[in-house]
Amino acid sequence: MVATSATTATAAGLDVMRQGGNAADAAVAAAAALNVVEPGSTGIGGDCFALYFDASTGAVTAMNGSGRAPAGVSVDLIRRQGLATPSDEIADPYHGHAVTVPGAAAGWEDLLARHGRMRLADVLVPAIRMAEEGAPIGPLTSYAWQRGAERQLRGRGEDMLIAGRAPRAGEIFRNPRLARVFREVAAGGSAAFYRGDIAKRVAAAVQRYGGVMTEADLAAHQTTWEAPISTTYRGYRVWECPPNGQGLTALIALNILEGFEPGSGDELHRAHLLVEGLRLAFADARWYVADPATNPAPLEGLLSKAYAAQRRALIHPERATVDARRGSPVAGSDTVYLCAVDGQGNACSFINSNYMGFGTGITPEGCGFTLQNRGHNFSLDSSHPNALAPGKRPYHTIIPGMLTRPDGSLYAPFGVMGGFMQPQGHAQVVMHMIDHGLDPQAALDRPRVCLEPGRPDGRVAVEAGFGTETVARLQAMGHDAYEVSGLARSLFGRGQIIRREPDGVLWGGSDPRADGCAMGV
Repeated sequence: MVATSATTATAAGLDVMRQGGNAADAAVAAAAALNVVEPGSTGIGGDCFALYFDASTGAVTAMNGSGRAPAGVSVDLIRRQGLATPSDEIADPYHGHAVTVPGAAAGWEDLLARHGRMRLADVLVPAIRMAEEGAPIGPLTSYAWQRGAERQLRGRGEDMLIAGRAPRAGEIFRNPRLARVFREVAAGGSAAFYRGDIAKRVAAAVQRYGGVMTEADLAAHQTTWEAPISTTYRGYRVWECPPNGQGLTALIALNILEGFEPGSGDELHRAHLLVEGLRLAFADARWYVADPATNPAPLEGLLSKAYAAQRRALIHPERATVDARRGSPVAGSDTVYLCAVDGQGNACSFINSNYMGFGTGITPEGCGFTLQNRGHNFSLDSSHPNALAPGKRPYHTIIPGMLTRPDGSLYAPFGVMGGFMQPQGHAQVVMHMIDHGLDPQAALDRPRVCLEPGRPDGRVAVEAGFGTETVARLQAMGHDAYEVSGLARSLFGRGQIIRREPDGVLWGGSDPRADGCAMGV
C-alpha cells in the first residue's frame, strides 16, 4: 500500500511495487512523481527525511537528507548587508541566502542503497514519464500553485507556469526540463546533481539572487544516518528523526499529554489540554532543535517521563498557561508526506519539502525545479543553538513518524505535513488512533487545532468542525483562538497513515485536505 497527497504519485509508487520494489523503492518513486504534480510543496531542490521499519529485524532507522548552509555565509554577512530583522531572521525568505544545499537527490539514492531492492534509474521511470507526457493537477494543489505563482514564481520561476499562470484544476502539466534533470540523475546517480552541469546551474541561480552558494558547497553534501528518537505513549512506541528535525516537539507533547486520562473531560477540555501541551513542547523545541553536530540537545532529559511531569504541572485545567518559557531538563516544518508498506511488512515513512511552497521560487536555468528556503529557519542570534553558521543544518520542520506496538511489531508509518503544524498533527493523529480507537482515515478526518506559527505565544487556529461554541469557550479561558474553514484549512496540514494489522491486512488513510489517496495492491 502507498499513501500520498496526489493520486498519480500513489500510482507511481504502486507501479514500482508491482515490479518487485519494496517500501523504500515505492517511497522514492512516489516522492519523485510528486515533483511533477505538486512542485509547490516538494522537489529535488529541497530536502528529505525518512524512517524505515525493517520487518526482518524490527529495527527502525532514521535518514537525514537535509542540506547545510554554504561555506561563505555568516550572521555577520547577513547583518552587514542589512538583511536581518529585529527578530533575528533573514528579512527576505526568498533571498538567495535562504537557500541551503538541497539534500533530496542524495537522500533518494542513499535510502535505496541501504533499504531498497531497485536501482535509482528504475525507480525514477514513472516520474520521468509523467514529466515528459504530463499529468493532471488536483484542485487543492492548483489553488496553492496559484498563490505560489504570485508570491514566488513571477519573474524567477516561469518554467513552473503555463503561459505565465498556474495550471488549473484537472489541467495537464508537463515539465520536460525536470525530465532532463531526472534522466541525468538516473544515468549518473546523485553525483550528477551535486557535480557538473546541474550543480553549476544551481550555484549560478543562487548567486543571481544574492546568495553565496558555490559548486564546492554542493559537492560537499552528504546524507547522514542517525539513531531515531522515541518515547512510549500508552504502551505504543512513537518514533521520530532526531534534531535538526522537530520530531522532538511531538514526543515532548505526547509525554506531557499522556499524563491525562484518555477521553477525560469534554471536547473543550481536551482541546485546552492539547493546546497547553503543545505550547510547552514548542517552548523547548524552539531552543533545543538545532544541528546536533554543533549543538547536541539533552535528549535523554527532554524525553524523560519525569521531565514531562514537571512540565505538565504547569498546565492549569481551566485557563491558558501564562508562562510557557523553555524548561531546563537535567542532561542524561509546505511539504509532501507519504508512506509505503510492502508485502513483507517493511514500512517507509518519507517526507520531502521545499519549505514555503515553492521555497525561494529561484529556478536554476533549464532545470524545471525551484530551490528551497530552509535557511530562513536559522536564527541570526549568535548565542542561539540554531544560529546560522557555515556548513550548518537549520531547524527543520519536516518530520516523518512511525508507530510500533508494545511487542515491537509495526503499527503504522504516519505523518502530517505543513511547516510548524507537523508535530502538532503527529500528536493529534496518534491520540485519535490510540486514545479513541479511530481507524487511519477517521483519525485524519477529525478537525485539528494549530498553534500559529508554532511558537509558545502563538494564536490558536481551530478548524471548522469543533464548533463556534468551543472557540468562544477557549477564548474565555484565555486562548487567542479563532476558527478556520474552507480552503484555508490547509493550515492544519495534510497527512497519510498506513496501519498494519497483526494478520498483515493494511488499512490506509489519506488526508481530505489534499488531493491524494491511499491505495493497495
